[in-house]
Amino acid sequence: MDNIELEPKSESAEVKRIRTKKINPADLLFVLINSLILSFAVAITLYPILNTLALSFNDGLDALRGGIYLIPRKFSLKNYETIFNTNHLRIAAVNSVLRTAIAATMHLAVTALLSYVLSVKEFVFKKPVSLFFVLTMYVNAGLIPTFLLFRELRLTNTFWVYVIPGIVAAFNLLVLRTYMNSLPDSYRESAQIDGANHITIFIKIIAPICKPVFATIALFIAVYHWSSWFDNMIYNPRNGNLTTLQYELMKLMSSVTSQTSSNSAYGKSTQSVAITPTSIRAAATMVTSMPIVVLYPFLQRYFITGLTIGGVKE
Repeated sequence: MDNIELEPKSESAEVKRIRTKKINPADLLFVLINSLILSFAVAITLYPILNTLALSFNDGLDALRGGIYLIPRKFSLKNYETIFNTNHLRIAAVNSVLRTAIAATMHLAVTALLSYVLSVKEFVFKKPVSLFFVLTMYVNAGLIPTFLLFRELRLTNTFWVYVIPGIVAAFNLLVLRTYMNSLPDSYRESAQIDGANHITIFIKIIAPICKPVFATIALFIAVYHWSSWFDNMIYNPRNGNLTTLQYELMKLMSSVTSQTSSNSAYGKSTQSVAITPTSIRAAATMVTSMPIVVLYPFLQRYFITGLTIGGVKE
């Protein structure tokens, strides 16, 4: 009983001692300087985003005067109305979402499986195959031969021209292979002793450990496909059912720019022009960047998670 009574007293005394401990001035100075530096970094990071947001909600003609920083000077929804009234916008948005999801999933699955094969030490042809993919980073046939190849493969004027050509990227392959090579051999060897084959090892052991690098590669691929419009212009320029969001917004910006340039060249007044390239560009940037901004928090935690926590230590 005496021991039980003394424990709370000793604990409260320790807590009281910690509370009454004097703060080191050097530690306080470090915290202050660190907070100022981080606040400045946050400010310079957020300012371009908030400035673009302000421009997107500002009247186009008024935005040409400049001087808009964080708050719209003359509030207007005309920029977003123009974007959302664009022809084929709904189907373009659906195609972009489908393209991003399907391409990212297939790219990650194929690249991860191929990376695992190239990381297995018993694979005889791992060096020649790796060299083959590395060469693709430096050797390119060019746009015209690529277009002729895709046409012969009947990929043009189809949805799969967005997905199949980039199903494996050499850089992502090398990143995944290097990471898998760094994992201890004990993972695979212990599973093989228990009778697991390579498919089981990859799905149940390697893939869970590689979640952080998988998330990083998936985010890179998703951003690339969501932002891409050039392949739409080259391979599916006239098919409205296969258009993408970025391509439609690019055509809208080109149309607004041409209209503004024509008015200026012929001396016409710009007062009849309700939108300008600057305001449309800002609104288009916000529309296309928001999905990635929303997606990033769900993948961000994998970037800071330990890569081999709980693994066998060699």
